[in-house]
Amino acid sequence: MRVLAIDTSNLVLSVAVVEEERVLAEMTTNQQKNHSVRLMDCVSELLDATGTAPEELSGFGVANGPGSYTGVRIGVASAKSMAWSLNVPVIGVSSLEVIAMNATGFSGLIVPLFDARRGQVYTGCYRSHGMEAVRAQSTEQIILLREWLPLLRDLAQGEPILFLGEDVRLHRETIVQELGNQAQFASPAFNHPRAAHIGYVALRKLQDGGNAHELVPEYLQLAEAEAKWLAQKQAGAVKE
Repeated sequence: MRVLAIDTSNLVLSVAVVEEERVLAEMTTNQQKNHSVRLMDCVSELLDATGTAPEELSGFGVANGPGSYTGVRIGVASAKSMAWSLNVPVIGVSSLEVIAMNATGFSGLIVPLFDARRGQVYTGCYRSHGMEAVRAQSTEQIILLREWLPLLRDLAQGEPILFLGEDVRLHRETIVQELGNQAQFASPAFNHPRAAHIGYVALRKLQDGGNAHELVPEYLQLAEAEAKWLAQKQAGAVKE
């Protein structure tokens, strides 16, 4: 089976074509550029490079959040459209899980995070399950970092805690102040999502199917404009 995998959920753009035993091609960029402009060009380039006709794809995998609202929508909408047109399954994979998979084999807690502003982070907690997967140890959530760190200390019970993600650098000082040497940080090369990880999660789940119409983004919170609109509506300020 051959799978096309996509991650546009944050600043990094990553696309890969994978088979059961090989990563055939992968492209990852970390630039201030519009994913909606670049994504399909990257897809076309990788399909050409691997000699893959769209009809040869067994399915799609896509990071479905949390992350940038626009970025998540671009990836999910693109993957759903291509899957629907080819009548093949599409599998959504947590954007946080994708980052956590960079640390398979790590012996402690794996904590990916994305900045969510106002001292908050999108985050979750994982443990390595062999060298091929990670398992969630908590529900993914948006939470104040200063509330999250004591919870992690209790959960780790003295084990090391590895923080991953491009935005860790924004919060490193706070993390070290709270956790000291228990906190560990990876090389920048491990902070980027890899679409190949999405591809292998998708390959494992394809046998269960994946309806394009049922896949939805996982934002973990409403966009600010939507939240305000709903609040106004509930207050009777917005008319039907």
